[in-house]
Amino acid sequence: MKTKIGAAFPDFISTEKVRGREHYEKKQYKMRDGLIPIILLIALVSIVARLFYIQVFQGSDFRKLSDGNRIRTITIYAPRGVILDRNGRPLVYNVPGFREIVGGKTKIIDSSHALSLIAQGKKDLEIDSLRSYPYKEVFSHVLGYIGQISQEELGEARFSNYRGGDLIGKMGIEQEYEEVLKGDNGKQLVEINSLGENVRKLGQTDPISGNNITTTLDLSLQKAGFEAVKDIKRGAVIVTTPVGEVLALISKPSFDPNLFTLGQNYKPASESSSLSLEDILTDGNSQPLLNRAISGVYPPGSTFKLVVAAAGLSSEIIDENFEVEDTGSIHVGDFSFSNWYFTQHGKTDGTVNVVEGIKRSNDIFFYKLAEKIGVDRISQAAINFGLGQRLGIDIAGEVKGLIPTRKWKEKAIGDPWFLGDTYHFGIGQGYALETPLEVNSFTQLLANGGSIYKPRLIKNPANSKDKSPIKKNLLDERTIGIIREGMKQSCSPGGVAWPFFEFRVHNSKLKIDGRNFLEVKGASGSADMRQVIVACKTGTAQHGGENTLPHAWITLFAPVYDPEIVVTVLVEESGEGSNIAAPIAKKILEEYFKNK
Repeated sequence: MKTKIGAAFPDFISTEKVRGREHYEKKQYKMRDGLIPIILLIALVSIVARLFYIQVFQGSDFRKLSDGNRIRTITIYAPRGVILDRNGRPLVYNVPGFREIVGGKTKIIDSSHALSLIAQGKKDLEIDSLRSYPYKEVFSHVLGYIGQISQEELGEARFSNYRGGDLIGKMGIEQEYEEVLKGDNGKQLVEINSLGENVRKLGQTDPISGNNITTTLDLSLQKAGFEAVKDIKRGAVIVTTPVGEVLALISKPSFDPNLFTLGQNYKPASESSSLSLEDILTDGNSQPLLNRAISGVYPPGSTFKLVVAAAGLSSEIIDENFEVEDTGSIHVGDFSFSNWYFTQHGKTDGTVNVVEGIKRSNDIFFYKLAEKIGVDRISQAAINFGLGQRLGIDIAGEVKGLIPTRKWKEKAIGDPWFLGDTYHFGIGQGYALETPLEVNSFTQLLANGGSIYKPRLIKNPANSKDKSPIKKNLLDERTIGIIREGMKQSCSPGGVAWPFFEFRVHNSKLKIDGRNFLEVKGASGSADMRQVIVACKTGTAQHGGENTLPHAWITLFAPVYDPEIVVTVLVEESGEGSNIAAPIAKKILEEYFKNK
C-alpha cells in the first residue's frame, strides 16, 4: 500500500496573521514618534508661558528683589531735642554712639567699643545719637531716661509710627514730652556689591532733630538741693514758685540714668548709690526708681496743722481770739494725748491762740481745735484745698494722698470714728496721708493768697490755661494773714524752727524794706548781709512702732510778705523736722537768695 505524504507543519501557518502583527508594531512606532514632539512642544509652551508670566506679571516684584540685593536703606537717626533749664542751660546732651542688633534687640554701644568692633570686621553697626546726662543722679527722677520701646508700647496708638528697636522716653520729662523731643529719622539709599560693601550713594533724606524744651527747673537750685540731701537715705525735696512752677524736684535714693543710655562700658562714679543697672532694678528696699516727691505718701505730721487752722478760720468757727489752755496732756478714757513740749521737757505753753499754736506747734491747741471743728469739716476743707487728690504735674507717677472721713473708716477699717481719731487727725497723724507735692501745693496756696495751681515743669506751656489757677479765692486775706503770722513766728526766736532764727544771706542787692529783708548790724561782714524773713511749719510724723524714727518735714515760703519761693522737704525715718528737714531747706534758701 502506498503511503500518502501529508502537508508540512509550516504549510498550515497563516501568513495573514504575520502581516497583521507587523502592521500593529509599525503603527505603535509611528505613535511613539509623534508623542515625543508633542511632549516637547507642550514643555516648550509651558516654559514660554512661565517666562511670560514671570516677566510680565511678576516682573516688578522680582525687580524689587533684585534691587534689594544691591540697594540698602540705611536709617539716619535723628537726635532728640535738648532739655534746658529755665535760664537756657542744657540739662542733657546728645553724644555720638552706635547701635548693634543682637538677637533682635537693639544694643547701645559707645564710640570706643564700636571702633573696636569695626576693627574686627563688624559691618552692621548703625550710627546713632546717644543720650548723655551730665548731672547724673541730680536730675534723674525729673528728667528720666530713654530706653528701647517694648512690644506692649508698640501696640499703643501713640507709637503707631515707631518700630522695634526705637528708643523712647521711659520716665520723667523724657517720657512725658516724647512727641516733642523725638525727631524724624532720615534715610540713605546706597548700592552695595556682592561682598556687602558700599559702592555708591543713590540718595538721602536728612533727619530732622527733635524740638528743644525749656523747663521751669533751676540748675543751681537743683544742685544745691541735691547736695543738701547727700547724707540722707530716703526722702524728697520740692521747690516751686507760688504759682506752680517747679524749680527743683529731688528724690532719694537716686540713680544715674547714663546706665540706661551710654552702653555697657559706662562706669558711674564710685560715690553713686547705684553702680549698675542690676542695682537699680533689683533694689526692692530703697527703690531708687520711685519718685518719692510725687509717688510717696506719708503722714503729714504737724504740717497738717496749717490745714486745720485754715479750716477753722475760713469757716468762722474760730477767729484770732480763740484760745486753749495747754494742760500738757488730755485723757480720753484709757488713752492719753500729750503735747510734745510736755513729753520732752515737762513744760506747757500756757494759754495758746492760733498764732501761738502754729508758732509752738502746740498739740493740745490743735486737739481741741479739731474737736471743735469736727472731722467732717476738716476733711471737706482739706479736699477743697487740693489734698487727697492728684494735682496733675506733667510727669507720670503722681499718686494721691488720703484724707480720711467717717464713711471711709467704716468701710476700710470696719470701725466707727472715735474722738481719738479726731485728735490724731488734728495734728496730721492717724490715717491722714499726703505726698510732698500736696504739702507744697497747700503751702503755695498760703503764699499766693488762696489759689491752687497745677504744678508744671515746662516754662512756656502750649496751653495757656496751665498758667491759670485750678481754684482761687479759697481763703480770705484775714485767714491767710493770721496763718502767715504764725508761720513767721515759727521761724523766729521762740518758735520751733531754730535753723531759721534770724536767717541771713550775703547779698547786698536785696533791698532792705523793713518787712521782707532787714538790715543786719554789728556782725562781721554785715555790709552786704541781709536778714530774710521766712514763714515755715515743721512736722515730725510718727509711724510704725516705737523703735521707728519719725519722718521729718518742713514746708515754707519766703520772703514772708512777698513770697518768691516755696520749699518742702521730707526725710524718711530720720527724726524731728526742725533738726533734720529744716537745715536742708535752709541750704536751698541760701542758694536762692544769694544769687538774686
